[in-house]
Amino acid sequence: MASIHDEEVLGKAYDSRLMKRLLTYLRPYRMQVVIALIAIVLKAGADVLGPYLTKVAIDKYLASHTESYSLLDRFLSPRPLTGIAQIAGIYVGLLLFSFLLEFTQTYIMQWTGQKVMFDLRAQIFRHLQGLHIAFFDRNPVGRLVTRVTSDVDALNEMFTAGVVSIFEDIFVLVFILAIMLNMNWKLALVTFAVLPLIAVATKFFRDKVRDSYRRIRVAIARINAFIQENVTGVVVLQLFNRERKSYERFEKINRTHMDAFKDAIMAHAVYYPVVEVLTATAIACVIWFGGNQTIRHASAVSLDITSSPKHFFAMHLVLATMTLGVLVAFMQYAQRFFRPIQDLSEKYNILQSAMASSERIFKLLDTTPEIVTPASPKVPAGPGRIEFDGVWFAYRTMAQAAEEAASKGEKLKTAVEAHVDLALEYDWVLRDVSFTIEPGETVAIVGHTGAGKTTIISLLLRFYDVQKGAIRIDGVDIRDMNLNDLRRRYGVVLQDPFLFSGTVADNIRLGSHWIEDHAVENAAEQVNVADFIRSLPGGFGEEVRERGSTLSTGQKQLISFARALAHNPRILILDEATSSVDTETEFRVREALTRMVEGRTSIIIAHRLSTIQRAHKIIVMHKGKVREVGSHQQLLANRGIYWKLYQLQYKDQEIPTPAAIAANEYSATGVNVSADD
Repeated sequence: MASIHDEEVLGKAYDSRLMKRLLTYLRPYRMQVVIALIAIVLKAGADVLGPYLTKVAIDKYLASHTESYSLLDRFLSPRPLTGIAQIAGIYVGLLLFSFLLEFTQTYIMQWTGQKVMFDLRAQIFRHLQGLHIAFFDRNPVGRLVTRVTSDVDALNEMFTAGVVSIFEDIFVLVFILAIMLNMNWKLALVTFAVLPLIAVATKFFRDKVRDSYRRIRVAIARINAFIQENVTGVVVLQLFNRERKSYERFEKINRTHMDAFKDAIMAHAVYYPVVEVLTATAIACVIWFGGNQTIRHASAVSLDITSSPKHFFAMHLVLATMTLGVLVAFMQYAQRFFRPIQDLSEKYNILQSAMASSERIFKLLDTTPEIVTPASPKVPAGPGRIEFDGVWFAYRTMAQAAEEAASKGEKLKTAVEAHVDLALEYDWVLRDVSFTIEPGETVAIVGHTGAGKTTIISLLLRFYDVQKGAIRIDGVDIRDMNLNDLRRRYGVVLQDPFLFSGTVADNIRLGSHWIEDHAVENAAEQVNVADFIRSLPGGFGEEVRERGSTLSTGQKQLISFARALAHNPRILILDEATSSVDTETEFRVREALTRMVEGRTSIIIAHRLSTIQRAHKIIVMHKGKVREVGSHQQLLANRGIYWKLYQLQYKDQEIPTPAAIAANEYSATGVNVSADD
C-alpha cells in the first residue's frame, strides 16, 4: 500500500500549461530576463567562433602556400606573425567577452531565481495559513514542508540553470550546425552519423534516471516526514526504549534513498563514457574522411595549374571542399557539438523534476479553502448570545469520501446511490445538538471521551462547517460573519499549550501589536504568572525555545491564560485548560478564572469538578447528543448521566459547599437537611 508521504509519479518533461503558469512569476523581472537572454545568445555566438579563428590562422598563415578566403581577410595583416597575433588577440577578446556575458547571465538569473523563490514560498505559506483545518487533518506535515522547500528548490534550479542552459545549448548547436554545413556539408553529415546511436543511449539514460529521480523524491519525502514525526515524539521514543526500532525503520528508508541514488549514479557512469566513445568515433571519422580530402587537396595544389584546364578546375574544386584548417576546425566543432547534447540530457531531468514540482505546488495553491469569509459578511449587533440550532456534524464529508474512492481506483455510483451509501457511512460526531448560552453566562460542557465536547468548540470557532443546522451569534449565522471578526471575539486556552519561538512577551502578545507592554504585564498579573516571568533572567524578554521546551507544562499553560486575557475577548473558551497543571497551579488558575470570567461569556470543558461546579449551566454530552442541561445541584438531583459521572470521577474532588457540610454535620444526629436549605 502506498504511503501518504509518497510523492506523485513524475509527469511529462515539458507541460506547456504548467510552463505558462510558471513564467508568470518572471513577469516582475522581465527586464532582467531579457538581458540574460541577450547575453546567452551573444555568449553562444562567441563560444563557436574559436574553431573558426583556428581555421583562418591555419589556412591563411600556417599553410600559406594555399589560397584562403575568409570574412576576416580585409582586417588581417598579410604578414604571418602580425596576422597570427591579431587572430590571437581576437581569440582572447572573445574569451573575455564570453566571461563577461557568462557573469552577466549567471548573476541576473541567480538573482531572479532567488526573487522567484521568495515570492513563491511567501505565496505558499500565505495560502497554507488560510486553508481550513480539515486540510491539515488529511495532509502530513512532512509533505507540506517538502512543498515549501524541496519543490521550490527544484523550480529555482530550473530557472537559474535548467532553462538558461537549455537555451544556451540550443543556440550553440544551431550555430555549430550552420558553420559545419557551410564549411563542408559532406563532412558534416559524416560527423552527424553517430547521432542515432547517441539518441538511443540518451533515451535509455533518461528512462533510467527518470525512474531513479522519482524514487529519490519519494524517499526524501518519507525521510522528511519520518524525521519530523520522530523528533517531535523523541520523549515517547526514549520513554519506551524505542530508539533502536526507530533507527532500524529510518535505516530502511534511508537505504531506499541511497539505492535510488546509486542507480542514478550508475546511469550517469554508463551514459557519459558511451557518449564520449561515440564522440571519439565521430572525430575519427572526420579525421579519416577529412584527412583523405586534405591529402587530395595537397596533391591538387602540387599540380601545375597551367598544364591543363582540367587540372585547374579539379584543384579549385578540392580547395573549396577541404583544407587543413577546415579539418582542424571540424575536429574542434565535433567535440563541441556533442557536449550540449550531453548537457541537454542532464537538463531534461531538471526540467522534468521542475514540472513535477510545479504540478504539486500548483495543486496545493489551487486547493480552495472550505472555510472562507462570505462576500457580504454580517456583523452581529448584540451582547453575544450563542445559539446551537439542530447541529449535525461529521468529520467525513461527501468530498472526502469521493477522494478516498478515487485514491482506491474506485468510482462512486450515481449521485442518488452515492448519497444513500455515504449517508449510511457517516459517523456523526454531533447529532441534533441544540442549546443556548446567554451573554455573561459561564457554561460547562462535560461528557465521556468522544462525546463531542471539543468538536463543539471547533465548530464555534468555525474550524469546520456543520452539515446540518446552524450556529448563531446574536441571531447571525457564523457562516455569514467575517472570519477574522468571528475569531477575534474568542479567547481560547487549549488542553495542549503551544508556544512559539520568541520572547515570553511575544507569546502573550502573539503578533497583536496593539497590545502594549503594560497590558501584557497586567494579563500576566491576573493569571498569577507575572512573578514567575520576572524571575527569569530576561523577564518578559526571555527567549522561549521551540514549543517552549525550557518551560514546564503548567508554566506554558499559565502563559496561554495570559495570552487569552491580554486580547480582552468577549467569549472565553477553556478546553481542558487545567488538565496539565498541578494542584497548586490549579488553585492559582481557579483564582484567575474568577477574574477572567467577569463580564464575559465563558465556555469551559473540564473533567475537574472544581472548575465547573460553579458554572451557571452545565451541558452533558453523550454519544454526540445533548442529554442533560442544568446547574451542578440540579443535575445531581436528577440522578442521570451527570450524577453517574460525578459518582465515577468527581465525588472525591468536589469542594464541599456550606450546605453539604451542614448536611454531613446534622446527619449524625438523624436530622435530614436538604441541599437547598
